[in-house]
Amino acid sequence: MGLTYHRNTTTISDLTLQVRFGGRQDSALAEVRAKHLPAEWFPQSGVQLTWPHAHTDWAPILRECEECYIRMALEIALRERLLIITPHPEEVEALLRERLPQSALQHITLHKMPTNDTWARDHGFITLIGDERPSLLDFCFNGWGEKFEATLDNEICRHMNQQHILHGDYEDHLDMVLEGGSIESDGQGTILTTSQCLLAPHRNQPLTQADIEERLLSILHAQRVLWLDHGYLAGDDTDSHIDTLARFCSPQRIAYVQCTDPEDEHYEALRLMEEQLRSFRTLQEEPYELIPLPMAPKRYDEEGQRLPSTYANFLILNGAVLMPSYGDKLLDEAAQQQLQKAFPQHDIIAIDCQVLIQQHGSLHCCTMQFPVGVIK
Repeated sequence: MGLTYHRNTTTISDLTLQVRFGGRQDSALAEVRAKHLPAEWFPQSGVQLTWPHAHTDWAPILRECEECYIRMALEIALRERLLIITPHPEEVEALLRERLPQSALQHITLHKMPTNDTWARDHGFITLIGDERPSLLDFCFNGWGEKFEATLDNEICRHMNQQHILHGDYEDHLDMVLEGGSIESDGQGTILTTSQCLLAPHRNQPLTQADIEERLLSILHAQRVLWLDHGYLAGDDTDSHIDTLARFCSPQRIAYVQCTDPEDEHYEALRLMEEQLRSFRTLQEEPYELIPLPMAPKRYDEEGQRLPSTYANFLILNGAVLMPSYGDKLLDEAAQQQLQKAFPQHDIIAIDCQVLIQQHGSLHCCTMQFPVGVIK
């Protein structure tokens, strides 16, 4: 299939969501009763990747990073549409044509726009569903509290809206800093987050925790916020994003990072996190089913600083879960087994993410999913 260029866009396929999933879109949308933030397992129209390039921090290890992105692209595009944001669509297109089968290529679209980095989870749209049209929420991304330059990444959502890439109503929430990796939704009105992140410096001061909760409930049309007050990963730039620590796997089930080694620096904080998770209750006032994930293997940078490897940074797709692995056969297999318990109807697919943690993120951080009805 040939490529066409329009609105600064490179299109590898014009297949529609209806062709890919048949009547599934209508049946899924019919289940929606009111505007809300869907759970990640809600049927998806596709996923966004923001591709690495030579002017990002990936430059010294760009080829290794691209190998990981190619693997992610393959597994995503075999199941749903993939949107790739890149300043260099011709180069990425050539690379993908060389490495991916047509069965994947036909579901990939490239969009040209400038970028600082690659963390789509945190600069991408947060999407609400439940009205006739989805709501595309654009929050401020300021490099995790002004730690890194993010001006270009903070404009990606506006560029996507101007290019009419997605179906939905744009909502400007740029007066509030909120990263997609900092919140989890059960799809029924519960938001799970961490106080360490949302109250971190250079995010939303002088707003208090009560102020932030009020805004989350209003903007996300949620019923309640569960705040985790404990838990962290050494080397994490995000101030403890929830997607590195604890994840909804169903409205009644949470997978979380468990540390069983008293000599590990994370032991006490993660023990307290586990205790707090045990105290949480579902909307039906039942305790959550908690599924512990093993502590990922210790990995260090060239200066001997510990890197934030975590098995909690998985991505839920239509029918599959992409799980980060870190080159430790026993731990990787143990994590895969636990995630299979959490998602018994999904295929669990491991992707080596050792290169990603060198820039202090992992698989979920690189991706942002869109519910059905969003990608045109």
